[in-house]
Amino acid sequence: MGQHIQLTTQDDFTLSAYQALPEKEALGGIVILQEIFGVNAHIREVVDGYAELGYAAIAPALFDRLETGVELEYNEDGIERGLKLARQQLSIEHAQLDIEAAARQMKNHGSVATIGYCFGGFLSYLSACQNNSVDCSIAYYGGGITNVLDQQPTTPVLFHFADQDHSIPLADVDKIKTALPHAPCYIYPADHGFNCNHRGAWHEESALLARDRTLEFLNLHF
Repeated sequence: MGQHIQLTTQDDFTLSAYQALPEKEALGGIVILQEIFGVNAHIREVVDGYAELGYAAIAPALFDRLETGVELEYNEDGIERGLKLARQQLSIEHAQLDIEAAARQMKNHGSVATIGYCFGGFLSYLSACQNNSVDCSIAYYGGGITNVLDQQPTTPVLFHFADQDHSIPLADVDKIKTALPHAPCYIYPADHGFNCNHRGAWHEESALLARDRTLEFLNLHF
């Protein structure tokens, strides 16, 4: 359904992105923000899925400034390499420029949301705080958000977390709830990565419920 396109950022960097468009007029635009594993088959499937639901969707390749074509496996080597790329090498400022370029691309289709997973969930929250091209943001199990709660969102944010996620303890979720009492925050009986059907942590019931809540949130703010 989708295709790879090129985006140009405000600092004149060119990166790749995977984009899918609906058959009819779009309900709005969605920027899908990758996990640490890159714009891999799963992320492309997420983009295609939102296009099938009527949205224009795009996933910018946020590692392109470091290395093009990054698609990592869901194993120890993939986790180790992905964490190094995302947490040690990637500039968050550059990532936000890349996200902004994708959001501008989606503005052709109406209101724009970011939906991020894992590392992308963290970036989705920051997009709500920093990105004027974004109208609302959804963060799935975004690690590290508690470290940037001094930055307040200027647009609505929705959070999805898992109660068995050892990388994001419920104490951190409570901090987010306290700092952002008006932001919907849901907790699922699942583990980190429950939305990804390519991972052992996939929890179909939680993934479907989170998607329904995400669609309600989009409908409310688009």
